[in-house]
Amino acid sequence: MAVRSLIGVFGLLFALALVGCSPQASGKTRLVVAIQPTLSAAEMLEKARPLEQYLEQRLGDVDVEIYVPLTQAGVIEALRFGQAHVAFMGPFPAQLAVERANAELVLAEVREVVHGQQKVEASYYFSYWVVRADSPYQKLEELRGRRACFPSPVSSSGYIAPMARLIELGLLPRPTQGEVDPKAFFGEVLFAGGYGQCWEALKAGQVDVTIIAGDVPESLYREVLANTRVLEQQGPLPSHAVVVSKDLKEPLRSRVIEALLGLNAPEYRPLMRQFVSGLFVGFQRSDAATHLGSFQQFVKTTRIAFTERINP
Repeated sequence: MAVRSLIGVFGLLFALALVGCSPQASGKTRLVVAIQPTLSAAEMLEKARPLEQYLEQRLGDVDVEIYVPLTQAGVIEALRFGQAHVAFMGPFPAQLAVERANAELVLAEVREVVHGQQKVEASYYFSYWVVRADSPYQKLEELRGRRACFPSPVSSSGYIAPMARLIELGLLPRPTQGEVDPKAFFGEVLFAGGYGQCWEALKAGQVDVTIIAGDVPESLYREVLANTRVLEQQGPLPSHAVVVSKDLKEPLRSRVIEALLGLNAPEYRPLMRQFVSGLFVGFQRSDAATHLGSFQQFVKTTRIAFTERINP
């Protein structure tokens, strides 16, 4: 039951000769589970040991191996080439895994989010365009040529869905080539690195409008809404998901899904908040069309491509 990190293309190709969902010399089947590279590989490897042990105890005759790639793109390639059989993924990588690796979305994360003013447990949430409470702007169309802050150019709730909303409202042209350009509407665009940073920029008067989402820490969410005015909203936005490789066959496929559903027990919540999201409550059965349908449309509308930085 090794826990390891494979780095780069050569590591991937070498691993293809070593791993697979097939019987091993020990008589056990090997199952490779890919987790999100949110921290350094060394940190993720250490934190993953309890998850590996849980799955081996639940599955019994399966040798579980935790795989920590450098990037989400590495997870997609691992699923595509049979290096990984199960993966925890955000909505954008999950969508790419379905499209490019022929993977199947089988579980959606249920998380603690806020819908409007109500705290709920759900697999989806919304995001909101906000201006300061003392702002003169009452509608999004009044912000043409003004300054906007977004947390990240690949944030589903903080950028992709808001850009799709501007297109839907006729405030931005629908792109036919390349990605949507926010500067076709706003005079200045800032990517600050997070919702908290954008809120600070709005408070300081450095920008005129920003985005807040219902899946940020509740204290930040409520602070923002208490001091701003909501102009528009977009959604629903999907939570994280579990996808499985086409190489994961029955009956192991069903056994793995049932084992993952067992992580819904409250005692596993602290563990899973390290690998899925800090708001994790549990999993529920789903599929790509159900869970990613709205997000697929946002990406199609904006033509935004997935990019990511590489963790050391």
